[in-house]
Amino acid sequence: MTLLEEDLLSAAADLLPGAVALRRQLHRQPELGLHLPQTQAAVLAELEGLGLKISTGKGLSSVVADLEGALPGPRILLRGDMDALPMPEDTGLEYSSELPNTMHACGHDAHTAMLVGAARLLSGLRKQLSGSIRFMFQPGEEGSGGAAVMIEEGVVDGVDAAFAMHIAPNLPSSMVAWKGGPVMASADVVKITVTGRGGHASSPHWACDPVPVACEVVLALQSMITRTVDAFDPAVLTIAQINAGTTNNVIPESVELIGTLRAVSEGTRHAVWERVRTVAEGIASAHGCTTSVEILEGYPVTVNTPKFAKFAASVAGSIFGERHVLNMPAPVMGAEDFSYVLAKVPGAMLFLGVCPPEQKNSLLAPACHSNKMVLNEQAMADGIALHAAVAIAFLQGDYSPS
Repeated sequence: MTLLEEDLLSAAADLLPGAVALRRQLHRQPELGLHLPQTQAAVLAELEGLGLKISTGKGLSSVVADLEGALPGPRILLRGDMDALPMPEDTGLEYSSELPNTMHACGHDAHTAMLVGAARLLSGLRKQLSGSIRFMFQPGEEGSGGAAVMIEEGVVDGVDAAFAMHIAPNLPSSMVAWKGGPVMASADVVKITVTGRGGHASSPHWACDPVPVACEVVLALQSMITRTVDAFDPAVLTIAQINAGTTNNVIPESVELIGTLRAVSEGTRHAVWERVRTVAEGIASAHGCTTSVEILEGYPVTVNTPKFAKFAASVAGSIFGERHVLNMPAPVMGAEDFSYVLAKVPGAMLFLGVCPPEQKNSLLAPACHSNKMVLNEQAMADGIALHAAVAIAFLQGDYSPS
């Protein structure tokens, strides 16, 4: 009997109560950014006694744990992110966040708990493994680039492949979604300042009002996206903030526009950067204003290695059944700093359905980053099993890059 034929789901189910308890502990006490001392301490306590070689980060509160098999072989990295979001929670859960304006609204508490469960499951199979498994517990996914910091500190050194999962509240529980190639978008911040000449609101002809000019820029940017970007290589540009003025009867000197730009190819991403500048500068100039455009480069496109993504999906099909595996028709326009890992080694990120059973229509469930996002904790057993199954299959040589 091969390792993949063993009842991993049953073993994961046995570990589920502990995973749920850890997830709820982290949910009550969420932490932000790169420094998560309480979360790090909780993970270290959970890994104690498993016979893992453990190290912690220098520039962030990361945990790296290596499991060495009985025989030599390749090394696979399994990743779980640990940080929360700076936002309020309105779920009404008995284990809701105890910290104001801090919430695990993206499921990183579940990611961490599932990876701890996988470490427990796989440590019990050490004698049957040929190779090693690196467990990457990462802070700072929500905009702080924790993966890049961990890469600088050596987390992908000697790694042959990498695998991660992201929970999906809008996907039915026990479903796994995958896609080869670009699977999540890049994410950049766009800042545009339109500067005119201030004056009295009753006499706009004596001023140079930047407000209508800025409004025209916003509308023109939307037309630029739909008229110049290939619909099959898309970009999304959203201006989410417009800041101007101090009172009702003063024309301000300047208007600030702030937004986000997403793309699923680096070519389109960089082309849109230049088009944003062209549009903003041209419209401002036509109205006698000046403008400055700043692009704050964020996470790159997350690109799954096609063959590895297909391999991981086939592993999911072997343990959950093919009807529970969905090949995604298009990328997700959210962004992920696992993109930095996948730029260094082959691998993939898959999506694990965790829609609560009381939701009749998963598409209507509160999504990630919602103040009301909840998940089906029973589905965490599937995540534990899938982490373990992918690692086992990879170490057994079931994945071939050729």
